[in-house]
Amino acid sequence: MTAPRPLVYVTRMLPEAALEVLRPHFEVRQWTQEETPVPRDVFLAEAASAEGILCLLTERIDREFLERAPMLKVVANMAVGYDNIDVAACTARKVLVTNTPGVLTESTADLAFALLMATARRLPEARDVVLQDRWRAWSPMFLTGQDVHHATLGILGLGRIGRAVARRASGFGMKVLYYSRNRSEEAEAETGALCRPLGDLLRESDFVSVHQPLTPETRHIIGEREFGLMKRSAVLVNTSRGLVVDEDALYRALRDRTIWAAGLDVFESEPLSADSPLRTLDNVVLLPHIGSATIATRTQMALAAATNLREYLLRGKPVSPVNPEAME
Repeated sequence: MTAPRPLVYVTRMLPEAALEVLRPHFEVRQWTQEETPVPRDVFLAEAASAEGILCLLTERIDREFLERAPMLKVVANMAVGYDNIDVAACTARKVLVTNTPGVLTESTADLAFALLMATARRLPEARDVVLQDRWRAWSPMFLTGQDVHHATLGILGLGRIGRAVARRASGFGMKVLYYSRNRSEEAEAETGALCRPLGDLLRESDFVSVHQPLTPETRHIIGEREFGLMKRSAVLVNTSRGLVVDEDALYRALRDRTIWAAGLDVFESEPLSADSPLRTLDNVVLLPHIGSATIATRTQMALAAATNLREYLLRGKPVSPVNPEAME
């Protein structure tokens, strides 16, 4: 009698190429409502017999989940960040966590710079003027924004994506500053970025772009005090994690014109609630967490997550482990 194949559970519809990585080797079960996250009760029920989980940031892998998943060996997160996963709890139970670094760097940097420019030049407002038939005549100061070229860009976190944004800034003749817990002479040589303490970076920058992972140290690293240090003409862009910025403080800074504008692809709670006060402001550009949303990149992310899961369950050799100590 043929032994049953290991069960893996996929929490969302994925490109077929990624599923084909899994199907020859595993029994694959999947949540098939593309735009809706798997309900928690369904997810917990599926955990009971799964040896592998391929999930998104929308799924919470916590102690409750792990207690319901006695056979679980690997969680393949289709993202670079993994703040949706209790990594310490996974490690304690010898459950490997993997992520998808590298494949989304350039696409996310493209989006960050596009958001910076759209916010600086008020492109959503300008589009609304045309579509709502409010364009009457050319006027000298109509819809004037901020120059991007030759401005100073401050980058919080000079990792892969931060460096990619710095490279794009060089094409606009921007002066690039960065703040990081650890100075990187290699990154400075690659990008020409200058290291600054956080306070100095905020005072000097015309644009501040956030690229730090969410950790206890970075949670609300930008708050009321930090907005008070920024130029009144400054623009904040966040494409990392919403909780890195204190959203209530940001709302007040935008409302009171303490800073000029913000461009946001991430929020403290997602999706953004219908009653969020950010929706009432005309100096913020809001996007639905689409930093890596290109066809090619999302396909590569799905393939990377599926490959991690396959390689660990079949060969014990994941491509990008987050907690390799779980394999010891």
